[in-house]
Amino acid sequence: MSARALLSPARIAAFATAFAFVVIVFGAFVRLSNAGLSCPDWPTCYGKATWPGHEHEIEHANANFPERPVETHKAWREQVHRMIAGTLGLLVFALALIAAWRRRVLVAMLLIAALAAAIGVFLYIKQEYAASALLSAVAIALPLLAALRLDRAAPWRIAVVTFAVVIFQAMLGMWTVTLLLKPVVVMGHLLGGLLTFSLLGYVALRLGTTQAPTAQQRRLQPMVIVALVLLAVQIALGGWTSANYAALACGADFPKCAGNWWPMTDFREGFVLWRGIGVNYEGGVLDAAARAAIQIAHRIGALVVFGHVLATAVLAWRRGLPRLGALVAALLCTQVALGIANVKLLLPLPVATAHNGIAALLLLSLIALLVRVQAPPAPSPAAASLRQAA
Repeated sequence: MSARALLSPARIAAFATAFAFVVIVFGAFVRLSNAGLSCPDWPTCYGKATWPGHEHEIEHANANFPERPVETHKAWREQVHRMIAGTLGLLVFALALIAAWRRRVLVAMLLIAALAAAIGVFLYIKQEYAASALLSAVAIALPLLAALRLDRAAPWRIAVVTFAVVIFQAMLGMWTVTLLLKPVVVMGHLLGGLLTFSLLGYVALRLGTTQAPTAQQRRLQPMVIVALVLLAVQIALGGWTSANYAALACGADFPKCAGNWWPMTDFREGFVLWRGIGVNYEGGVLDAAARAAIQIAHRIGALVVFGHVLATAVLAWRRGLPRLGALVAALLCTQVALGIANVKLLLPLPVATAHNGIAALLLLSLIALLVRVQAPPAPSPAAASLRQAA
């Protein structure tokens, strides 16, 4: 295979999608192993580009951050996650530049956005929060404007939009640390990672798809979109459950919760999104009733998602897409089994991490199904003119 084929936009997007999956799974591992605050500063870790490892480095770090003694076995996880997330950002930036290539104004907008984001991070470290926020807003807005002005098919515009999402995702990663694991920020960070993964997957699949669907397959599109929406809501509920340490609110009891079909719950308290600033949410701050409400909501959501997504998979099978239908059904059943195992086995780290990974793959399988029931992307006006001239 030639170097040009290896560096095709579809292959770069596919590689970035795979890399985003690694970031998601490793991020889940970091969060579930309670290492989310193992580096109290950002983007450095105890002031280092890596993390304290030698005895004198640990002593120096403990002196500067007495409220958060160094736990080396956790600190490396958090900092490595930041490093691979940064690498993903560079891949997404490269893909956005490819999408906007030969449009000098748009390329310039993307370069300015990258520079604004970098300066914004530097100012944040210097505690110039207002200036940092302004530059971050500019860095996010410029790729969105560039995508609006790009006269290419939807996958190319989405590639540019993804760069804006990655910049915002970096901000959420920063706020996750500086706002002490605030649940709404932790959940947003999870959703931002999955959105990045989904957009990259959509770009890769759309750029690599040329087969047109049948009329019956196209009629499946609304059902697939509903499945994606329901799954996104359920993933958000899962993120909220994890961020509020409510995964074991029912103990090891399933399908009942703490010995009851409907235990004492407090939904109002359980779903307060904003509780102010300055609270350390590590370990959770909610009482048992509020955590039980979150767990019950997640279980009800799982039942709804299971029914609709399974029906979608069966219809896909019947309408000439047996492989995709079987893949969606298999991932769905695996995800449900992992969710039950999380409860019955009291949240073992490998099972809990796999639960996050399979959720991402289930999301990607539904996106693949959506791409398959859509018409292939139309060429840009410039490409159409070249084809007609030839």
